[in-house]
Amino acid sequence: MRFRTVGLKLSLALVALVAGALAIVYFAVVPGLENRLVENRLSQLHRASDAIVGDLSQEDTFQWRDTVVTEAQRRGLRITIYEVFSESPPIYLNPVVESRPLGESSGDPIAHRAVETGRTRDGVVARGDSQFAEVAVPFGGAFVLLVAAPIDDTLEIVSFVRERLLAAGLIALLAAALVGFFLARVFARRVHRLERAAERIAGGRFDEPVVDSSADELGELARAFDRMREQLATLERARREFIANASHELRTPIFALGGHVELLTDEDMDEQTRREFLTEMRLQVERLTKLATDLLDLSRLDAGRLHVEMVPVDLAEIAVSLTSEFGGVGRGRDHRLDADGEAGAFALADEERVRQIGRILVENAILHTPPGTEIRLTTAGTEEGVELRVEDTGPGVPPDDQQHVFERFYRAGGGVTSGSGLGLAIARELAGVMGGEIVLDSRPSRTVFTLKLPRSHVPVEEPEHALVR
Repeated sequence: MRFRTVGLKLSLALVALVAGALAIVYFAVVPGLENRLVENRLSQLHRASDAIVGDLSQEDTFQWRDTVVTEAQRRGLRITIYEVFSESPPIYLNPVVESRPLGESSGDPIAHRAVETGRTRDGVVARGDSQFAEVAVPFGGAFVLLVAAPIDDTLEIVSFVRERLLAAGLIALLAAALVGFFLARVFARRVHRLERAAERIAGGRFDEPVVDSSADELGELARAFDRMREQLATLERARREFIANASHELRTPIFALGGHVELLTDEDMDEQTRREFLTEMRLQVERLTKLATDLLDLSRLDAGRLHVEMVPVDLAEIAVSLTSEFGGVGRGRDHRLDADGEAGAFALADEERVRQIGRILVENAILHTPPGTEIRLTTAGTEEGVELRVEDTGPGVPPDDQQHVFERFYRAGGGVTSGSGLGLAIARELAGVMGGEIVLDSRPSRTVFTLKLPRSHVPVEEPEHALVR
């Protein structure tokens, strides 16, 4: 495993964390324990020295030896009485009574400090290989009582605790390293699975799901990856279908044009047939032009670069003009078109794009309803905004097709299939760009496409309030 891998870094971080915690425990416990034990021992010596000084103060000096020996044996201490020959440097102390020699006849540092300050002093003194806790008490004006007790047993306890902590620390570090390495390997394997899944998705392979059943952050990341995979798979399928459908829609008129051009080269063709071919070629060119325009609009919508100029638009006027524009086509297909506009239905929108949507909806109604169907354009104001409705009395859109009619290149089965299947998709996206939407309500004998747009509170006669998106 390389040092730069996340797993090893996590293992080292865990070991460092455990080592830091153990170091804090060690330096907080061991010195404190040693100081506490020594302080307890010194407290005992203070109480003993006070009691002994009290006894000595009530006795004659020739009785001190018996008292010192008795107290030393009873309390397990080493007791020395020094006579002070000088209270200022150099200070000379002479041991006059000793329960047991301490190894220094010239005095003691603790006793010297007691003489210098004239107060009780304590501390720890090393004598040979042993250490002693000592308390020195000046008394009688010319004497110092020194009470000492070995603390080697106490220090052995501290050393024992220190060794146990170090041993436990080493075991904990080893366990942390092993556990960290194991967990890091598990973590690294999960990360590698996500890495391989990302490479598969980047390579365009969306068939294999990204699975991680854990409830932690990596599990959430894996589920996010899988949702991304599904969305990309859907987009890829849509892209392929779009290319296939667009290619088919382009190929059909191109082949028709090619066939007619080839036939027109026949010099024996009569004039009437030639005119019929030219008329059909013109229709195919118009079909190609419309398809190219639709594809260009879709590409601009997808890129977010479609320019719309937001101005007050009179929907009632647009409804009337659309009825007039498609009146001839409607009569040719035995459809009656009527308009019923509500005054004051002003929308804040792009007028040309609203007309484009209206044309798409009216043309859709004409092409996909049988002869004799009535088509009605109405406008109205609502609490949310204003609406332009295109209603027909045809058989309606089948329930299974209603959720797909706004998809690109989708054409409902069983109906008239002329057109590219892009009109309603473009209409819906244009409405969204202008802050509106298109809603379908269809049942037998009544189908309504409703274009909903935000209301404009500025009359159409004041175009200077236009906004640009």
